[in-house]
Amino acid sequence: MCATCGCGDETGTRITVPHEHPHDHEHPHDHDHDHTHEHPHTHEHPHTHEHPHEHATETVTLEQKVLAKNDLTAERNRGWLAGRGVLALNVMSSPGSGKTTLLERTIADIGGQRRVSVVEGDQETMLDANRIKATGCAVVQVNTGAGCHLDAEMMRDALTALDPEPNSLLFIENVGNLVCPALFDLGEKSRVVVISVTEGTDKPLKYPHMFAAANLVIVNKADLLPYVDFDVDLCTKYARSVNPDLQMITLSATTGQGIAQWYDWIAKQ
Repeated sequence: MCATCGCGDETGTRITVPHEHPHDHEHPHDHDHDHTHEHPHTHEHPHTHEHPHEHATETVTLEQKVLAKNDLTAERNRGWLAGRGVLALNVMSSPGSGKTTLLERTIADIGGQRRVSVVEGDQETMLDANRIKATGCAVVQVNTGAGCHLDAEMMRDALTALDPEPNSLLFIENVGNLVCPALFDLGEKSRVVVISVTEGTDKPLKYPHMFAAANLVIVNKADLLPYVDFDVDLCTKYARSVNPDLQMITLSATTGQGIAQWYDWIAKQ
């Protein structure tokens, strides 16, 4: 189980809170029978077995080992990518923020200038991978099952299968989740978090670890701003309270509004 959220990822474990249950049960059963063996065996056994068993400490230690192993593989991935001159961007978000739509438009707009490939992470189905494949882009699907994120070993296997061209651009579309993917380095150059104006201004405060780990935040679906209660300036303020160095771009992957800023950011990477 994933220590962060309890998903079925075998690389972690569920945190168990130490619990005391001092159950003092006195049961003096005095049974007087005619055959005179009175044995009022009042056996009090207040076995107050406090066992603040060290699961919490053991879990933290295990999680540290899991992340250390992941980070080692991630560094190897990073070295492999750097040796080929491949720019890898880890794109993360909650479900429905528009990651796939953003990648479809990006591939269509800049794919002629530079080779692009994609690693698609989802719990099930090939739906997003098929959308990316329809652009003519090379894509590998990684289905995580009950897992809520990609990890460095999955990334290593995906790189082996995808074999991205030297000096190309690689997008990693992570599993839709604003919690666990923040913990797992994949070997990427930069991390991009996509949120949409339909999700609420307070996302950076509710999921601070994700925004603290990001290099860029894209506020997507800007074309819907006139119709929703979303404050871009306040969201930016919240995000930079978590990560002062965070870069912010507001755009619409559907209409193309603000999309040039995204392409400029990629070019600077």
